[in-house]
Amino acid sequence: MKTISRGIRILLIVFLLALFIYNRLMYIKEEPLRRPLGQLVEVDGRNMSVYTEGEGERTLVFMAASAVAAPILEYKPLYTLLGDDYRIVVIEKFGYGFSDVVDGERSFETMLRQDREVLSKAGIEGPFILCPHSMSGIEAILWAQRYPDEVEAIIGLDMSVPGAYGKEDFSWKRHLLAYLLATGREIGIVRLFFTDSTFSDALTHHEKDIYRAVASSNYCNKNVRSEGKHIPKAIDLINSEPKPDLPMLMFISDGSETGGESWIEAQKEYASDLTDAQTIDLDCGHMIHKYRQEQITEEMRAFIESLNGLER
Repeated sequence: MKTISRGIRILLIVFLLALFIYNRLMYIKEEPLRRPLGQLVEVDGRNMSVYTEGEGERTLVFMAASAVAAPILEYKPLYTLLGDDYRIVVIEKFGYGFSDVVDGERSFETMLRQDREVLSKAGIEGPFILCPHSMSGIEAILWAQRYPDEVEAIIGLDMSVPGAYGKEDFSWKRHLLAYLLATGREIGIVRLFFTDSTFSDALTHHEKDIYRAVASSNYCNKNVRSEGKHIPKAIDLINSEPKPDLPMLMFISDGSETGGESWIEAQKEYASDLTDAQTIDLDCGHMIHKYRQEQITEEMRAFIESLNGLER
């Protein structure tokens, strides 16, 4: 038995070493795939990526969930259905997509300042309809509270709200998992997770290759890990101010890939205190932009059309 156990350990070490070498070689080979799809804008002395397409009177700003490696491609199955009528903007925060990984803290106040600056420097003017997915819902709420003239409405794509988080979300186990994922990226294990079946069928084969290359180089990096540690402070900031009084449309998943019923109830409770908010339940998991994009775009168009009767 000891001989078998030793043999298994040796095979595992050889496998991981081979995977590490393969990952390093692929990293070099995939360099052309990591060339920016959008515009790089200098913010705080580093390059930040912002992508635009489409034309229209209103500007929809898509804001990524935590650890989404390539936001421009992640949300493409949804926003390409809207580009004929609206201006589409995808912000890639530092540590995401084609943006640099930077030093320093990643508080939500810092991220909000940088997001506003990248839009300004790119010549993208508001007011905006913010479309946050998951964790970026916290930033979107803070944005609407601090700069109400810049935010016309919020369309939540299964967005997080202050009540969606519990103590377990900030436990040492979560932080350890994040470090393990980062280590897995360095070894090359993460590359094995991003198979073609992981991606939306709306992406081309080449786009899937780009996504895989970007994820293999930036997944769960130090910027992403730092953000999670700042959620409690951001929640305190949000709760210290009145809820933003603006139109909101909140798409809510079935909770199967998040916090279950508590995730669903947190969003509905948040919306219940607002004067102009509606929620729509979807029978799918957290990545609703991949599962129900046709239904979502139809509801989004109706919601945005309803804004025409409101004072802007």
